[in-house]
Formats: sequence, structure tokens, C-alpha cells
Amino acid sequence: MSGQNESPYYFVPHPSRHPIMAACGLLVMLSSLASWVNGHSFGPIGTFVGLLFLLFVLWHWFGDAISESEGGMYGKRVDTSYRWSMSWFIFSEVMFFAAFFGALFYARQIALHELGSLDYKLIWPDFSAVWPNNGPAALVPHFRAMVPWPLPTINTALLLSSGATLTVAHHAIREDHRKKAIGWMAATVLLGVIFLFCQGYEYFHAYNELNLTLSSGVYGSTFFLLTGFHGFHVFLGGTMLAVVMVRLIRGHFTAEHHFAFEGAAWYWHFVDVVWLGLYVVVYWL
Repeated sequence: MSGQNESPYYFVPHPSRHPIMAACGLLVMLSSLASWVNGHSFGPIGTFVGLLFLLFVLWHWFGDAISESEGGMYGKRVDTSYRWSMSWFIFSEVMFFAAFFGALFYARQIALHELGSLDYKLIWPDFSAVWPNNGPAALVPHFRAMVPWPLPTINTALLLSSGATLTVAHHAIREDHRKKAIGWMAATVLLGVIFLFCQGYEYFHAYNELNLTLSSGVYGSTFFLLTGFHGFHVFLGGTMLAVVMVRLIRGHFTAEHHFAFEGAAWYWHFVDVVWLGLYVVVYWL
């Protein structure tokens, strides 16, 4: 925020069309995605259209916010508001993933052992309460579980490295070394892109070589739920960092005022921490 000052006292923007438009885009994208998962032919097209519309809305929404910032409308009070807002947003994301980890915990530690107890031996005498499994009646086609080597471990190294390069970029901008910050930010975005390509190959390997799909019982559904939503968050975080990098190139930030950089960095470090939990719980345990 190169033009940050103390006037106005607290900037209040005019009523905006962006929230309702973004909500419509999300509704189309997610409902179409659910239809796609359930085999409806219009699902892929609807998901793509909804995503494009959402990106279009976000492009203009972020553009308005950047114009307001560069126009000197954001003072310290707005900066504080943004910091609290980003903190609560990340907290909501923590609870989002806590629910998914809770679903995995329930399936593995409660439901699985309940089905393997003596109460159910007369119904499923051959069922063994080991994780993963293909269900008490073997209704799920046989599949092989995902192992931590090599792709998950490589992805872990990629994300940890991206956290390090982002930290170097942050220190560079605080020292007013803009070119250095741009270089390390570019490295961070590149590592995120490589992570997504590796995860895409991992899914291809799971479907075609391990027969591990969304229909592979509770193991398949929780695996793709946790890793897929995390991958989506990597995409969002990478998009934030790419926008910040472009703004760095345009000279929008100073050593004192660069909360857009910091907010994106907070989110990226959160994504790193979530992946470490996934790496241990999903791939190793």
C-alpha cells in the first residue's frame, strides 16, 4: 500500500455487486461439481463455467481493492481490520479441515472398531477391523492404499521449500530489496505449481494403477476429500501469491506497508502446516 495515509478516518466502500456475483459462481461451480461426481454429463461443463465466472468476479473484486489501496484510501485502521479479517478467515479454514480430520478419525478409530466388534461377528464373520479395508461385506472393489513414497514425500519437500523461499521473500521486502523479493516469490509460486502437477499425477496413478477411486469405500472418500481440498487450497494460495508477485513487480509495496503480501504468506504457511498433518495421518498412519 504505497499510498497509505491517515485520511479518511476509516474508508467504507460503496455497495458492491461482487459478493452476490461470487456467491452465484460458487453455487454453479459446486453444484456442478457434485453432479460431476455423481456421473451427470453436464457436471464438467458447469464446473468449468462456474469456475471461470468466479475467477472473473475475483479479478474485478481484487482490482477494486488494489485501486482503493493505491489511491490512498486505506489507513492504519483499515490495515488493522484486514489483519483481523484474515486471522478469522484462516481460523475458519482451520475448523474446516478439523471437520475433515474428525471424519477420518471417526471412521478409523470408532466406526471401524465397532464393525469389528463381537456384536457384528454373526453378520460379518470374515470382517477384519484393519485400515484400510473394502467394507464389511467386501462390496468395494479391491484397491491398494496410497504409500508415502515417493510422490507424497516429494510433495512435502516441495511445500516445505516453498515456505522457506516465501520467508526469504518476506525478509527481502522488509529490507526494501524488491528485486530479491520478486525472485524468491517467483520460486515460491513455481514450487506450488510443481506440487499441484505432482498431486495430479498421484491421482492418475491412484485411479489407473491402484484402483483407488472416490468409490473405494470410506478410505477412498476421505483420502480424496482431504488431499483434494488441500490441493484446492494450494491453488488458491498460489493464486494469491501470484497476484502479490505481480504487484511487487509494479512497485505497489513498501518496506512498511505490504499487508497483502503478509496475508498471502499467512495463508500459505497455514497450507503448509495442514499438509504436514495430512502427510502423517493419511499416508503414514
